[in-house]
Amino acid sequence: MVARYSLQIAAVLALSALFPDAGAETYTPLSAASAQKIVAACAEHSAQKKQSHAIAVVDSSGALLAFLRMDGNPPGVGEFAVQKAVAVASWRFSTQQMSKAAETTPGFAYAPKVVTVAGGVPVYARGGVFVGAVGVSGESAQDDTECAIAGVTAAGFTASGG
Repeated sequence: MVARYSLQIAAVLALSALFPDAGAETYTPLSAASAQKIVAACAEHSAQKKQSHAIAVVDSSGALLAFLRMDGNPPGVGEFAVQKAVAVASWRFSTQQMSKAAETTPGFAYAPKVVTVAGGVPVYARGGVFVGAVGVSGESAQDDTECAIAGVTAAGFTASGG
């Protein structure tokens, strides 16, 4: 019995030497502070363009971390921003890509948590690790997407995993 455990420990140590970073976390999950930075940068981008958005940031599981409904938007716009963020967290790709997938994949538009209007983008940390999502609503789909990307970038993340 002792020999078997010794052999297992030796195997683990040997693999650890071959793959020193295996199992090591190379990122920090999206924090509330980082989510607030995304919202603030998106709101600033929006204000500079004289626009008004609702902005939602969720973690990788889709739990809401930060939210802002800028002046002039009805509650439904805020709810839509949250839905976009949750959809991206569920599927791990942008709502713009979901729209394209709905055109080519029969039935995809009716799958759970699919949003086919652009404005939801993923949030990736260093190393291409998915850490959350942003949903923006209130202006054109292109403006919503640009605002989301501006927030993600300003907070030190990327909207593409590669």
